[in-house]
Amino acid sequence: MSDSKKVSALQLDANMQIESSEQNHHWYSPLEIPFQVAGFGWLEEEKRYRRLPVEPEWELPLAVDRLANCTTGGQIRFTTDAISLSVKVKLIGAADMYHMPATGQCGFDCYIGGPGEQVYYGTTKYDQQLTDYESVLFTNMNREPRIITLNFPLYQGIDEVWIGLDPEAQITPPPAYTSNKKILVYGTSITQGACASRPGMSYTNLLSRRFNLEFLNLGFSGNGKGEPELAHLLAEIQDPACLILDYEANCVSTELLQQTLPNFIAIYRETHPVTPILVISRITHAREHFEAQMAKDRTDRKQIARQAVEERRERHDVNIYFCDGSLLLGENAQECTVDGSHPTDLGFLRMADGLTPILQQILG
Repeated sequence: MSDSKKVSALQLDANMQIESSEQNHHWYSPLEIPFQVAGFGWLEEEKRYRRLPVEPEWELPLAVDRLANCTTGGQIRFTTDAISLSVKVKLIGAADMYHMPATGQCGFDCYIGGPGEQVYYGTTKYDQQLTDYESVLFTNMNREPRIITLNFPLYQGIDEVWIGLDPEAQITPPPAYTSNKKILVYGTSITQGACASRPGMSYTNLLSRRFNLEFLNLGFSGNGKGEPELAHLLAEIQDPACLILDYEANCVSTELLQQTLPNFIAIYRETHPVTPILVISRITHAREHFEAQMAKDRTDRKQIARQAVEERRERHDVNIYFCDGSLLLGENAQECTVDGSHPTDLGFLRMADGLTPILQQILG
């Protein structure tokens, strides 16, 4: 092919070019005061951007242990009057997913505003072949206080991240959460955030902008299988406001869900007898329109989940709830996914919209 026929949008469209940082920045670790890092249940003890402890009391499946290094759900929160903001990132690995943009897998995105009023500003731009990058999020802003939330990558680990602000910038703590209670969400690749185009569009991050509480995303891609070890480990997390169980999609059989779900709930209840639990059945898959057995399996498993909730309520466990996940994507659900099963940003927005009133009721 001749050079005249080659198309490079990065060369032809200035808006798509990666902006180089020429700012004179002071660089800060978000682990330092007054920054606040949320979404990592063991950060205070281990000082690592990891979603499970490095050496847990309960043995983890190998895949879960590795996926725990993915930083999905992590957030950096602070208030600043900075006129410029950049991030410097050292990834554990490079972007490598065929159906998910590097901006979602390995990028950070930035929201400005207080609780319930966060507005998206921008996403890191970088060469997706790199594992170390520096990216400008904004420059030339007015000198006035802003509440900043930076969402961590959904599908890669972070060795280091640094926040770059102009030298005159003042930094103060972010607004406090409503309480120290946390919402825990255990599940699959969909919970982890596949395949949002940027981190702020995973459904747990969407919900975090609607509820002024810390969210812990405990989605493990392909490996949310309801093992008892995970139930014990989640029970160690103090001050839960709610536990959401959204792992049906990784159950390889109806029998596995029937076995694991009641046991998972029972183990968690030993430590947290009254914490609200919300069980979500899986969203619809596009292939169900063509494969009757897949549709039947989803219906059967939904009934198992509903029955598990009803049986506990009959035993006076009044703080357990069921959500029919097949309704969350709404009309034209097949248009809300990348590959028939993993939601796009539209799919995640619909999921968050469907879950918001349910959580409002549960949390009061």
